Amino acid sequence: MESCNCIEPQWPADELLMRYQYISDFFIALAYFSIPLELIYFVKKSAVFPYRWVLVQFGAFIVLCGATHLINLWTFTMHSRTVAIVMTAAKVLTAAVSCATALMLVHIIPDLLSVKTRELFLKNKAAELDREMGLIRTQEETGRHVRMLTHEIRSTLDRHTILKTTLVELGRTLGLEECALWMPTRSGVELQLSYTLHHQNPFGFTVPIQLPVINQVFSTNCAVKISPNSPVAKLRPSGKYMQGEVVAVRVPLLHLSNFQINDWPELSTKRYALMVLMLPSDSARQWHVHELELVEVVADQVAVALSHAAILEESTRAGDLLMEQNVALDLARREAETAVRARNDFLAVMNHEMRTPMHAIIALSSLLQETELTPEQRLMVETILKSSNLLATLINDVLDLSRLEDGSLQLDIEPFDLHGLFKEVLNLIKPIASVKKLFVTLSMSSDLPEYAIGDEKRLMQIMLNVVGNAVKFSREGGISISASVAKSDSLRDPRAPDFSPMHSDNHFYLRVQVKDTGSGIMPQDIPKLFTKFAQSQSLAAKNSGGSGLGLAICKRFVNLMDGHIWLESEGLGKGCTAIFMVKLGLRGRSNEAKLQYVSRAPVNHVRTNFTGLKVIVMDDNGVSRMVTRGLLVHLGCDVATVSSGDECLKVVNNEHKVVFMDVSIPGIDIYAVAVRIHEKFAKRRDRPLIVALTGNTDRVTKESCMRVGMDGVILKPVSVDKMRSVLTELLDHGVLLEAQ
Repeated sequence: MESCNCIEPQWPADELLMRYQYISDFFIALAYFSIPLELIYFVKKSAVFPYRWVLVQFGAFIVLCGATHLINLWTFTMHSRTVAIVMTAAKVLTAAVSCATALMLVHIIPDLLSVKTRELFLKNKAAELDREMGLIRTQEETGRHVRMLTHEIRSTLDRHTILKTTLVELGRTLGLEECALWMPTRSGVELQLSYTLHHQNPFGFTVPIQLPVINQVFSTNCAVKISPNSPVAKLRPSGKYMQGEVVAVRVPLLHLSNFQINDWPELSTKRYALMVLMLPSDSARQWHVHELELVEVVADQVAVALSHAAILEESTRAGDLLMEQNVALDLARREAETAVRARNDFLAVMNHEMRTPMHAIIALSSLLQETELTPEQRLMVETILKSSNLLATLINDVLDLSRLEDGSLQLDIEPFDLHGLFKEVLNLIKPIASVKKLFVTLSMSSDLPEYAIGDEKRLMQIMLNVVGNAVKFSREGGISISASVAKSDSLRDPRAPDFSPMHSDNHFYLRVQVKDTGSGIMPQDIPKLFTKFAQSQSLAAKNSGGSGLGLAICKRFVNLMDGHIWLESEGLGKGCTAIFMVKLGLRGRSNEAKLQYVSRAPVNHVRTNFTGLKVIVMDDNGVSRMVTRGLLVHLGCDVATVSSGDECLKVVNNEHKVVFMDVSIPGIDIYAVAVRIHEKFAKRRDRPLIVALTGNTDRVTKESCMRVGMDGVILKPVSVDKMRSVLTELLDHGVLLEAQ
């Protein structure tokens, strides 16, 4: 019997496949049922409302699919109708839920896509914010470095310290291997190496300013990367394996218009210095954007600091120069003041010293003139008097001119009788004109005020000088004087564009015209007549004897009175017309005002004899004392002479009526003597009248005399007629109204 060695399988093939499907369906169902558990957990953790229902539907779909596979386990064997119904129901529910889920996904997928889009947008925004934050951090770092550099730069205003500090701080902040500054030379066509980071004293290399790399940097205000092999960058030792990156930036220089900084030229706004910065060699480091911005900001800060330093340097130099000028001006002022004081002292001394002998000459000549003389002797005495008066006038003119030029002369503004002044001038001129057989006429307009306010003495001096010249240079004919109020249309004179008079209610312009039939003047010589010590050739040739000061002084007096003076003449032999206008104040014409104006014309009833009048003369100069005594004795006075104040105080008593005191006695305070005389006599009627004799014409002397209670001032020299008038006024009015 033949044996069979084959082994039959334990499970039939169909049954084995069925069993595998059974097991697979079980695990599929198990997997499906685990998924909803996970979804339920996710739904609990999720806060997104629309997606919960989607997840619930998807979970139901999975459960139903799992249930279908689970029910399918009972279909591998013979199953009942109940299993078939359940299987059918499960599959129908699975189909319905699957379709609903598919339809729902049609609406959900766009939302999911938009969520994805927003997520991408948010990611991009986050990246942009990261970049902005990085930029802000970079800017903050740049600002911090700029503040540090600015603080270091601004801590000094010295140009060299600023530039050196800038290079050092930039080198430390940016980790530079080298940093250099190229400055323009005096010619402006080259750049010179002036400052470097590692060399205290650069070698002074120069490069042409027209190099392309320099033009490239100068054409922009940004930092520019340049080649390490550029002429301005060859500052490091050669032989490096890899040269570091180099940037250059321009540094604007201040526009200098009025000053220079040491050896710098006058720079325009397009002039720049060049700053070169080099990173370390043999390194892979590169320039970053924020570092370049830092370099640009520092370049601007350096430009501002340099401008401040330049201004400070110039201000310091200007201050030093101003200090030197002030010292020089102060020295010049002191020297000028010393010179003015010396001149005034000299003039005062010379005035006194010249007037004292003139006093003797005129007084003695006038005394001699009143004695019995032969015609020849009388002619000689009159010549002496005329020459002496001319010399006295010259002395007055020189002193007045001196005070006019240094500005010390001031007008004596007081009310006066204007009509009386013209009549007084006429009375003084007529005797001189009658000798030359000349007629003199005076015409005053009806609108001319009777009283005015101004300097009567200076106005009379102008009148006497102008009318005196007319008499002096006329041989026949006559002189006509007209006075009126200047009309508005006649105030303007094209020959004097600077003369701009203005009318007002409290002043007027007096217009005086003096016309003569004299020798005349060439028109081209007229301007010279108003220059001191100058005369026209035609007049000088006639030996007029003038000093050349009269019209020059008159012009200055007229200018002080806000007026104008000029001459008109058609030529030699055709006469001359002198015209001047001066500004005078107006005063009321009430009776009370009239009482204030005592006529200063020569007294009509002058006494001829003062017999028994007791007088004291105090003068330290023996000649002057003797001359004054002689004048008074000639007039009949009982005269006592003294040479000192103490002696005068001892001699004076209530019987003396007048005390004449020379105020120029050295070593004696004449004003104190006058005060002591006042104190000596308790009653005014017992006190003698005190009159000052002086050679000083300044106002200070007159005011000082009036302040201590003196009754008058007489200016030397004094003639017999003048002394006679003085005594008459003193006795009639108790005060000397005018004796200049």
